Amino acid sequence: MLIFYAMTTSKYAVIIMSVLIIVRCIRSMLSERYEAEIWSYVYRGDEAIPVYHWENLIGRSLSADIRIDNRSMSRVHAVLVRSDKGEWRIFDIFSKGGVWVNGMKVGPLGTRIHSGDSINLAGNFLRFLDINRYHRSLLEAQRTQAGLAVEPSITLVYLTVFELFLMVEHMCTAESEFVKPICLAFLGLICLEWLCYHLMRFINRSGFEVETLAFYLTALGMSVAATSTPEDMFKQLLLTIVGVALFLLNGWWFRSLKRTSSLRVPMGILAILLLGVNVLTSEAVFGARNWLEFGGYSFQPSEFVKVFYIFAGASTLDRLYRTNELFSFIGFSAICVVAMALIGDFGTALIFFVSFLVISFMRSGSIATVLLAVSGAGLASVLAVTIKPYIAQRFAIWGHVWEDIYDKGYQQTRAMSAAASGGLFGKGAGQGWLKDIFAANTDMVFALVSEDLGMIVGMCMVLAVLALAFFAVRSAQHARSAYYAIAACTAMSMLLVQLSLNVFGSLDILPFTGVTFPFVSRGGSSLLSCWMLMAFVKSADNRKNASFAVKTAEYAGIYEDELDEFDEEDIE
Repeated sequence: MLIFYAMTTSKYAVIIMSVLIIVRCIRSMLSERYEAEIWSYVYRGDEAIPVYHWENLIGRSLSADIRIDNRSMSRVHAVLVRSDKGEWRIFDIFSKGGVWVNGMKVGPLGTRIHSGDSINLAGNFLRFLDINRYHRSLLEAQRTQAGLAVEPSITLVYLTVFELFLMVEHMCTAESEFVKPICLAFLGLICLEWLCYHLMRFINRSGFEVETLAFYLTALGMSVAATSTPEDMFKQLLLTIVGVALFLLNGWWFRSLKRTSSLRVPMGILAILLLGVNVLTSEAVFGARNWLEFGGYSFQPSEFVKVFYIFAGASTLDRLYRTNELFSFIGFSAICVVAMALIGDFGTALIFFVSFLVISFMRSGSIATVLLAVSGAGLASVLAVTIKPYIAQRFAIWGHVWEDIYDKGYQQTRAMSAAASGGLFGKGAGQGWLKDIFAANTDMVFALVSEDLGMIVGMCMVLAVLALAFFAVRSAQHARSAYYAIAACTAMSMLLVQLSLNVFGSLDILPFTGVTFPFVSRGGSSLLSCWMLMAFVKSADNRKNASFAVKTAEYAGIYEDELDEFDEEDIE
């Protein structure tokens, strides 16, 4: 009787805590104001135009950061760029009227500009005025610190309660030999997230929504492991620790834009080499050859290539308009997608293709370019279906799974039945039967969670990823660099495609591709890559003291011996 009451209490507490966590995170991430950082000023006559980013497009286009509505200007005329050290350069982006600084024409490599310099853009004269550390600190003091509207520590308390009740559910249903590992794994996860939170507070960072949602999804992944493979709980905890460590390491690396962008070529080469090894040496498992064995452990190279792909695909604004840069990226993308097709991983190939579309559009702003890529992908898909018969079979059964419930539609019909049988509140952690179906803890994990914990928790799981995606798009509009904006949006596009293929594929709304649900599906490679992708999202968040991956504005690239000599009146 005691176990029954404990299970019942825990089941409803898990649902209530899930809703509270999602609501608080969404409220904090999407309701707080984004107050622009001011890095310098450009004067056009008596008009002072604030410069809000490290990379600014100057031109006649409505999308230009510094817009000059004059017919002599090109739509995309020049780019004003700030380095990590606070040095400014201006680049001529193939303008018709040219760019001059203090009477000297700007060459292909750009020209460094200093406070007080005169800039001539096809007869439109501007005066550049940098601001020093003191004035930047005054401007920064006017911005509102992140995390004030919704206290992150309270949300983390709700997350801890959620995990404790989830742990109790599993302890009530697990076999006696697995009770201790399950308990230690959940307690270890709780300690890890509080350690991460206090580390952020120690360095005066108050934005913790991205980490909270990632830990929430990771806790659900811990629940899936406790349900399907309780003997691997220590491994699951260890992978989570490594994932968080990689998240923090990547975030620290992103604090320097120069250091980050310098990895574009090495990461691209590493991605191609890793995929090459995968194509040449891996063996087929259920039609796909997407696993490699190393030192007695297996891993999925494509999961890490996702991270390398973003490193290589994102670019700073001064490089976006170089033709050779775009063509090299298209070639690199083609190699990645072809490699995915050769190893038979259709789902991951689709993820890479959608990411390519996101990066292509953000780099070129051309819908025509995207439509051309889509047309090419359509032809490639027809070819892939022709070459890989099992892919054609998945398309053939799409929408007809109930006509063949004992063969081709076996997994999806069971997934839908299990999700429906769980209802709104679920049967209880570990109480469902879907866990005994092949790949339930990876390809059909949405149905597994919905059966055990209820459709409400399943929808909270989906909302967590959607909230991260909206947050990434919103942050990208205010990011210091185009590199961070492109990287954050691409990272979340990858996770959104994974989410869609996993959920809709198991429910027969989309073809069943065998793609994992971010953070939740079993698989160490997937978990590690998801945590690494979160660092890209953090790098685009420039709210005051929100992100450890962003240096505080008043200290970013400014040194005591580099203060400019102009008065407060210049700012006013």
